[in-house]
Amino acid sequence: MIKVVLNTEIGPGEGRNFHREYGFSPRILARQVIRQVLLSEGCPYDVCADLILTGPEEIRELNRDFRGIDNETDVLSFPNIGFARPSEFDGIDREDPELFDPDTGLLCIGSIVLNAGRVVAQAAEYGHSVKREYAFLVAHSALHLLGYDHETPDEAALMEKKQDDILNAMGITRCQDL
Repeated sequence: MIKVVLNTEIGPGEGRNFHREYGFSPRILARQVIRQVLLSEGCPYDVCADLILTGPEEIRELNRDFRGIDNETDVLSFPNIGFARPSEFDGIDREDPELFDPDTGLLCIGSIVLNAGRVVAQAAEYGHSVKREYAFLVAHSALHLLGYDHETPDEAALMEKKQDDILNAMGITRCQDL
């Protein structure tokens, strides 16, 4: 089984009550989803990633600074690996200190920044559980970390299918109890 080490930062008031209010730990669920993404993509490495739960102003600032879009968003992905093709692990240089943590030997795939408030709002908007929306956004972002995108209709369809397959494999469906 793939080992996933998740460095987690939760901003003040951002997602701290997910366990009590929505019945899941953001850190544990993110680690499980990322592991499922990596398994589905055939990743041969143990990995580390960063997860940051933040609020609307912080994510808007990041979106503006890194993407040139001055709007709040639900999730941002900051990949550490420049895949030639999505999930092409064969092209990764095992000796590259920029990709592998020298102390742990873990492949560092990048950072996921989630807007905790949007997770809750979008769950209500789409009519499914907060857990499902959170898992969906983590899967979506993890696929971005592995080189996937949704700029074209074909890319978007592929990503949507992969996200659904990953969540279905975990038993996290749109029809779950709210």
